[in-house]
Amino acid sequence: MADVEQLVKTTLGEIERILSTKAVIGEPMTIEGNTIIPLVSMGFGFGGGGGTGAGKEKTEGSGTGTGGGGGVKPLGIIVVNAEGVRIEPIRGASAALVEAVAEGITMMVEKRREKKEE
Repeated sequence: MADVEQLVKTTLGEIERILSTKAVIGEPMTIEGNTIIPLVSMGFGFGGGGGTGAGKEKTEGSGTGTGGGGGVKPLGIIVVNAEGVRIEPIRGASAALVEAVAEGITMMVEKRREKKEE
């Protein structure tokens, strides 16, 4: 059972290292005076176990194991500029974060162009 304990401790230590606010709120990017901060949702599952036993042949055996899985889903971006702060949601579950950032940048460039024309 000591093996299972060590395996679970090691795995949980790695999960704790990975899960942080930086994983949910991405690194800010500054483009043409606009700061863009990606937002994502993270989820994971984890399990571990072990056991020992004797077979029909009176042989003993043991086993341990852990398993886990996770995923990241883009939610939106925070845009900070001279006009203020706003959140631009990502539409659709299959939208990629890169597409949302590109869309946000396109909107900002268009608004900037409109202001210059005024």
